[in-house]
Amino acid sequence: LLERDLAGLDVYILLIDGVRLAEQVMIVAEGVDSSGRKHILGFREGSTENSRVCLDLLHDLVKRHLATDHPGLIVIDGSPALRSAVDKFFGTNAFVQRCQQHKRDDLKKYLPQGRQLEIDRKLQAAYSMNSYDDAHEALGRLVSELESINLSAAHSLREGLEETLTLHLLELPYALRRTFSTTNLIESAFSSGRRVMRNVKRWASSEQRQRWTATALLASENRFRKIKA
Repeated sequence: LLERDLAGLDVYILLIDGVRLAEQVMIVAEGVDSSGRKHILGFREGSTENSRVCLDLLHDLVKRHLATDHPGLIVIDGSPALRSAVDKFFGTNAFVQRCQQHKRDDLKKYLPQGRQLEIDRKLQAAYSMNSYDDAHEALGRLVSELESINLSAAHSLREGLEETLTLHLLELPYALRRTFSTTNLIESAFSSGRRVMRNVKRWASSEQRQRWTATALLASENRFRKIKA
């Protein structure tokens, strides 16, 4: 898996996310080509809080001939280290979409339990709007509302707000926005892959973790379907 030649893959969408395995985190990269087919591109054992690990993963993809000399959509969670690595590696070629689900989950942590459902519905409604201007205006109103509830919650929503609307700015149709507004594609791949690893009770070494990770990801990849729309 980690030695595949990636030449010839016209990948224009790249999703990167960290998946916890035992006490470690696997940083997984998944690509989507222009025909809508998904590909597991590679992974690194480390942390999404470490930009060096993320950069090493990206450099490895290029070493295996993944084309990155054209603009592409990069879907990530809210990790500052991962965002920094993408910026350093892709520069102005990257259109970064921050995972909306991560943003929703993060915001809930700042809110009293009695307001979580209400605010989450308003946030989801804003993200579901078709127009960038309408979605941006709705999020601005929500930031103002949050300022009277919890300033930290307002700051959490304001941070990276523009990048949660990148797909709106690119005017992608709703069907594609639903798919690429989160990192769920990677999380889904690993969720189904966990069935492969369900009987592993003891993780003895890094080599064992990486071999099982590769096995699980390959098993998931065999069941991949093309992206809808």
